[in-house]
Amino acid sequence: MTAESTVTKVENEPAARRSAGPGRDGERDGRRSEGVVLNVFSHGFLALWAIMIVLPLIWLVLGSFKTDAQIGGSALSWPANWHFDAFSRAWTKGIGGYFAHTLIVLVFSVPLTMLFGSMAAYVLARYPFRGNRAVYYFFVSGAMFPVFLALVPLFFMVKRFDMLNTYHGLILVYVAYSMPFTVFFMHSFFRTLPTAVHEAAVIDGASDTRIFFQVMLPMAKPGLISVGIFNVLGQWNQYILPAVLMQPQTSGDPERYMLTQGLIQLQQQMGYETDLPVLFAGATIAIIPMLAVYLSFQRQIQAGLTSATLK
Repeated sequence: MTAESTVTKVENEPAARRSAGPGRDGERDGRRSEGVVLNVFSHGFLALWAIMIVLPLIWLVLGSFKTDAQIGGSALSWPANWHFDAFSRAWTKGIGGYFAHTLIVLVFSVPLTMLFGSMAAYVLARYPFRGNRAVYYFFVSGAMFPVFLALVPLFFMVKRFDMLNTYHGLILVYVAYSMPFTVFFMHSFFRTLPTAVHEAAVIDGASDTRIFFQVMLPMAKPGLISVGIFNVLGQWNQYILPAVLMQPQTSGDPERYMLTQGLIQLQQQMGYETDLPVLFAGATIAIIPMLAVYLSFQRQIQAGLTSATLK
């Protein structure tokens, strides 16, 4: 290449860059406009979704302080008088007992679900053995199996063990019902934990049980909190399983209805008598604990859901 051609090439480079500049700027502006449109669409959809969720909650809570006439008049109007009579009536009509029954079941079912689910997920994630993937897919397939298809055999199985309308029977069913999702979630979380920590614990002479409870389980705390909240919400709002398994079997068998069943019973007890504020108050009592739990742990839930993908 001659010196003249080199000089000509160098002189032509700025012109070429200037000619390519507007195209690049146009492409950049097009991408920026597409991003703005996408952001507007996504934020608009989220705002619409939030309105669809918040407005029924506001209507429900406000209805707890109204009378039947005010509820039928305007949906989102403020109550004329703020009284808590509907809450006391709902509590005395059975909501208090249903609330206690649900708490008794969840106090045992959620910790057992977390314990057994974490143990199974840890073994499947950290210990390779023959049939590992088959066992894992067996658990995952349980999450895709509709519970409605298992109601009849589940009813007769629980009946054979004489556990219908018992707390321990429903606790065991809740644990089995929540295990697939727990194993699926914690399996992916345990796989992201550093192997060097596990190897260091093995070199120090720690047993497998000690490694799990004192080393790996504390490291998986964000995932445990996230899946624990999901299990609490799912078991608290469960209706179909208690409706099938928690029915009195004899005339002397006590009623151990869960909170979701109790709301239906509260409506049936009224018959032709309308007392909508009591129903609204009962539903508000059922919603407030779970809403408080989710708002209190929303940061931990987000951290648990994103940490597994960021590691």
